[in-house]
Amino acid sequence: MIEAFIFDMDGVIIDSEPMHFEVDRRIMADYGYPVTQEKLEEYVGMTTPELWTAIRAEFGMSQTVEEIVAYQMGHKIEALRAADMEPIDGIRELLAELKRAGIPCAVASSSPPAFIEAVLEKFGLRGEFAAVASGEEVPRGKPAPDVFLRAAELLGANPERCVVLEDSKHGIDAAKAAGMSCIGFVNPNSGRQDLTRADLIVDDIRKIRLDDLAKAEEK
Repeated sequence: MIEAFIFDMDGVIIDSEPMHFEVDRRIMADYGYPVTQEKLEEYVGMTTPELWTAIRAEFGMSQTVEEIVAYQMGHKIEALRAADMEPIDGIRELLAELKRAGIPCAVASSSPPAFIEAVLEKFGLRGEFAAVASGEEVPRGKPAPDVFLRAAELLGANPERCVVLEDSKHGIDAAKAAGMSCIGFVNPNSGRQDLTRADLIVDDIRKIRLDDLAKAEEK
C-alpha cells in the first residue's frame, strides 16, 4: 500500500531548469567564467551550496560559496516572480487524484527553502503538500537519500511505501538509496539525464495514474 507521494520540484512541478540554466550562466559570465549549459547539466539535482562548491573548485573561482549563492538567489527569485509560467501540465490533476485517494504529498527539493516557498506561493500550491523538505536542511544533498527520508519522516510514512517523482539522475539515485519507488519524468529542459534506475519512466505527467504507482511499488 502506498503511504505517500513525494515530488521533486524543479523540472517536475515547474519547468524551471531553463531559468536556472540562464541565471547560472549569467552569473558565471558576470564573474568572468563563461560556461555552457551542457556543463551545468552535470549538476542538476544538487543543492545550491554543493553545486557552487563543485563549480568553484573546478573553475578556480575567487568568490566564496556564500557570496555566489546570495548573488544567485536574488536573481532567481526575481526571475521567478517575473516569469509567465504555470506548473507542468498534469501536476494539478495528479495532485487532485492523490488527494481523492487519500495519499499525502510532500515536496523534497534540492532548492533552498526560500525558493521552494516562492514557487509554491506563486502557483497557489502550498496547501497541496503536507510537508516540504529542502536539501539544504539535511546533512547531505542528492544523490544521498537524506531529503527524501526527511520528507517521509515529516509525513510519518514508511520510506519503502513512498513513491517519488523525479527528473534527474541525482534525484533518482537519492530516491533509490532511500528505499523508495521512483517514477522518472523525461523533461527535455532538464538536460541529458540518465533515468534508467527509475521503476517507471514517463514523458507526460498526465500518464501517471494510481495503478502506475502500484506497479512502481511492486518493483
